[in-house]
Amino acid sequence: MKSFFDAVKLLLADLASSLFFVVLLSLTHNAALSACSAIAFGLVQIGIQYLRRKPIGTMEWLSLLLVIAAGAATLLTDDPRFVLFKPSVIYSIVGVVMLKPGWMNRYLPAIVRTVAPDVAIYLGFVWASLMFLSAALNAFVAIAWDLSTWAVVMPTFSIGSKVVLMLAGFAAIRLTVRRRMRAMLATEREALLISTGEMAQLPSAATSA
Repeated sequence: MKSFFDAVKLLLADLASSLFFVVLLSLTHNAALSACSAIAFGLVQIGIQYLRRKPIGTMEWLSLLLVIAAGAATLLTDDPRFVLFKPSVIYSIVGVVMLKPGWMNRYLPAIVRTVAPDVAIYLGFVWASLMFLSAALNAFVAIAWDLSTWAVVMPTFSIGSKVVLMLAGFAAIRLTVRRRMRAMLATEREALLISTGEMAQLPSAATSA
C-alpha cells in the first residue's frame, strides 16, 4: 500500500502549498509576496526530496510547474484565485488515472486480489469519483467564496473525505473477503490461504465455518 499512500500524501502536500499561500495572503494582504512564497514553497518541497535522494515523481514535477504557472498568473493579474485552482488540476488528473479498472490491485495483498477483485474495482471508481468531486468543490469554493472560507472548507473536506473513504474501503474489502472465505469448503479455503501466504495471518478465516 506504500505507493497508494504516497499518492494521497502528494494530494495533501499539494493542498498544503495552496493553504500556505492563503494563510500568508491573509496575513500580509500582498498577492505578489504570497505568490512568490508559494513558488518558493513548491521549490523547497522538491529540493528536500532531491537532497534526501528520494525519487521525484511525474506528478510532483507537474505540481511544481502548476504552482509556478499559477503564481505567475497571480503576479500578472493580481488575482490570488489562480493559485487556489492548482489542486483542482491535480485532483482531475489523478481522477482520470483512477478510472482505469483494477488500478488498486497492485496495492492489495494477494488474497484480496483473488477473493474480492470486483470490490477493488468498485472502490477504484469511488476513489476516482472523490477526486473529481474534490476538483469541482475546490474550483467552486475558490470562485464563490473568499480565501478564509477556502482555507477552512478545502483542508477539512480533503483530509476528512479521504480518511473516511480509506476506512470504509478497508472495512468493505475485509468484510467481503471474510464472508466469501466462510462460504468456501474447508479444503478450498485452506488451499487458498496457503497459496496466498495468508495462513498465519488469517487463522480465524481458516477455521471459521
